[in-house]
Amino acid sequence: MAKTTSFNWSRVLIDICTQCDFLEPGAILQVANLSPLVENLKRIFCWVHGARLGIVSCLESHRPTEMLAGFPLHCIDNTPGQAKCAFTLLKPWTLVEADNYLCLPPDLCTHYRQVIFRKRSRDILANPKTDRFLTHLRTDEVILCGVGMERAIKLLALGLLARHHRVTVVSDACGYWSRADADLAIRQLAAKGIRMVSTEELVTEPLPTRRPRSRLRASRNRHRPVHAGYMRRSTSGVVPS
Repeated sequence: MAKTTSFNWSRVLIDICTQCDFLEPGAILQVANLSPLVENLKRIFCWVHGARLGIVSCLESHRPTEMLAGFPLHCIDNTPGQAKCAFTLLKPWTLVEADNYLCLPPDLCTHYRQVIFRKRSRDILANPKTDRFLTHLRTDEVILCGVGMERAIKLLALGLLARHHRVTVVSDACGYWSRADADLAIRQLAAKGIRMVSTEELVTEPLPTRRPRSRLRASRNRHRPVHAGYMRRSTSGVVPS
């Protein structure tokens, strides 16, 4: 079990699929805006580190036998391309597997700074554990960045808005393959009332006064949490430390 930590979960960064198969030169699905995107992501993670904010991460994961319509097979389990970029990992972190159960280890926000959820489908919230964690998370603001603006980030932003979160998207820290489709997604999200900011605006705006509050909303879920030892088993091998 990780030691008890003191991180600020009143604002939460959610980074989506910041992985080598998208964010390295010549990668199998390199994003179109690679250079400015990586620069902006590094600034954001440096800012998060200084502000001691909590982080939720989504890890794109595909099995070697999967058939992906329209895309080459990428982020294959246990391959170098699936790994998160080194600068996007802040200790202590833990990986929560996608296994169609709702059970979550208790006190994730107490013991870890970064909680990584495996993503097996286009919709991040299709993982029941991710959905449960984000639905019940008590936070003043969720801040989204990562890959890709056209689909995963757009779907997550709308899903979080429907779950009554205040959502901010860092538009120049979101990777894309089609500039036109990404611009359309940004306009659609802004029309829904989602706050759009640049990296510069995010890292230079004053941090709000931290208010003490419970990190998770009260849940009526009757499922019994699994033993904390599960997380010790789930953090092996897939993501580099």
